[in-house]
Amino acid sequence: MNFFLKVLNPFTSGEIKKINTAWGEINPSVDIFPLVYLLIIYGLVYILPYGRDVIGISWFDWCRSEDGPLEWIQFVSFFMAFICSSVVLWKRRSSIFTKKWFAWLALAIICFFVAGEEISWGERITGIGLDALRDINMQGESNLHNIHFFHHKLLDPAFEISCLLFGWLGWKKWPNIDAFPAKRYSLYFLLVALFYFYFDISYASTIKQIRNDQEIFELLMSVGLLCHCWNSAFPKRIKKAINL
Repeated sequence: MNFFLKVLNPFTSGEIKKINTAWGEINPSVDIFPLVYLLIIYGLVYILPYGRDVIGISWFDWCRSEDGPLEWIQFVSFFMAFICSSVVLWKRRSSIFTKKWFAWLALAIICFFVAGEEISWGERITGIGLDALRDINMQGESNLHNIHFFHHKLLDPAFEISCLLFGWLGWKKWPNIDAFPAKRYSLYFLLVALFYFYFDISYASTIKQIRNDQEIFELLMSVGLLCHCWNSAFPKRIKKAINL
């Protein structure tokens, strides 16, 4: 069990462990947790029975629903990533105004903004919102990403570009700027970019657009950023926890 947790736990630091199987060794250079997560969602949760009897809908639809458990996990992950990136900024306060510091500042702002958008800036908790935003919002909520123009024109490209930046271009082109997630976190972002690309391409094809499972894939991005920011903010603490 300890070996299993070290292999799949995205919060572990250091080198990724080899995986021994009946068919031989697997020696990945990236975290495989995203693949295991998708296997569980589509291989297990998708076929779980009696969801309609218990909660009125299937367990799969409940997980990927608006304001469902996956979306709340996204909020917690983005908000924790904001806190961790703020810790990094505080630890590096002696090197303020450098490129690396500004990169971490930008990442902290992005995480805070996305976390706020996930819960409509508290409206889903308090019920308090702005009518000016509600009137032009597809879901009648106080957030920006569901405004008609942004949702239909900018949202998907924003996910595709940002996930390519975090999952490949960042560590490839600017390895010295450690605000970009390392190569080991690539799958957390590239799988999201692939989903949105395939989703948009299917809209322009001759068949019906594929099912919108965005909440399932967006969770990967939020967890990937949290793991990156956590390991950057608390590297020694994580290492000690693993050796226990």
